[in-house]
Amino acid sequence: MSAQRLAWAITGSGHYLRESLAILQTLQDVDIYLSRAAAEIIQQYGFQSALEATGHKVYQDKTASSVPVERFYEGVYHTLVISPATSNTIAKMAYGFSDSLVTNLFAQAGKTRVHSILFACDTAPELESEAPRDHVVKVFPRQIDLENVAKLKQFADTTVVEDMAALQNAIMQRLAACHDLHLHDGIQVLDTLTE
Repeated sequence: MSAQRLAWAITGSGHYLRESLAILQTLQDVDIYLSRAAAEIIQQYGFQSALEATGHKVYQDKTASSVPVERFYEGVYHTLVISPATSNTIAKMAYGFSDSLVTNLFAQAGKTRVHSILFACDTAPELESEAPRDHVVKVFPRQIDLENVAKLKQFADTTVVEDMAALQNAIMQRLAACHDLHLHDGIQVLDTLTE
């Protein structure tokens, strides 16, 4: 069996989308999953070229049954990253809904004991978020949004991070744990890849 890969899902938010794509450009062996809203937002924000620059295979939410989730049952992935994750997606995941590609990925990751790392957009009472055309806006998440993030922090095999440094650190730790890697100044260095 070939080495397991990382699955990365993107939802329809511009909040740290640019930075998420930048992290994706530094990684190898990743499959990207786009929600329908993510595909729209990437176009709206002008990030299509950044997505393509990652060089990773991209799956889009185009089937009612979320066919690509079967890859979790085939043992293809060691980790699922969802970044950025909208308050809508976070709410659905917190209450067990799996009615879209991204929420279905999270559900199947949980059912196959694949670790998930989530970067939730709404993690503080007040945030600054990137809007289209390089415009920054103030956002004030609702109490229910914050409660849903707190609920997900209690899920097994789930790490919820609140900033890009924590996201990158969590990913590097997972890669080191899943492959025979050691880290040097935040850069992954391959000793030998597991087969």
